[in-house]
Amino acid sequence: MKGRRAGPVLQVSNLSLSLKCYTDVLGFTEDFRFGEYAGVRNGEAVLHLCAHTLHARPVGGGAAFVFCDEIDNYCNEIERTGAIVKVEPEDRPYGMRDFTVLDPDGNHLNFGTELRSRQWSTRLLTSLSHAAQPLAFL
Repeated sequence: MKGRRAGPVLQVSNLSLSLKCYTDVLGFTEDFRFGEYAGVRNGEAVLHLCAHTLHARPVGGGAAFVFCDEIDNYCNEIERTGAIVKVEPEDRPYGMRDFTVLDPDGNHLNFGTELRSRQWSTRLLTSLSHAAQPLAFL
């Protein structure tokens, strides 16, 4: 088996309200809807939204990371449309520039783009030289 794509499933309390947020605020398009389950898409990124209680998953406890070609213009655009930005865009020591938004139920959506390898490796080395303890992801 060779995986091709993933579709994280985010538990939501109100599918119609969530679809409105994902389409009108975050710029996704509705891909499908089947009862209390739907999919949204932005480019090749696909997220599934689930409002049924069949599996008794907690609402709002999910997270997804969407890899993007750029994030700064996108973040500015969705802030203007009403997105709740929890963490502003920033270059990270793990080689990404990313930010986090919340959906109406508190699910975390992270949008990120890779930094150029030279740029982030310099920042990573600088961060490591100042770290009091080794970082767990290394």
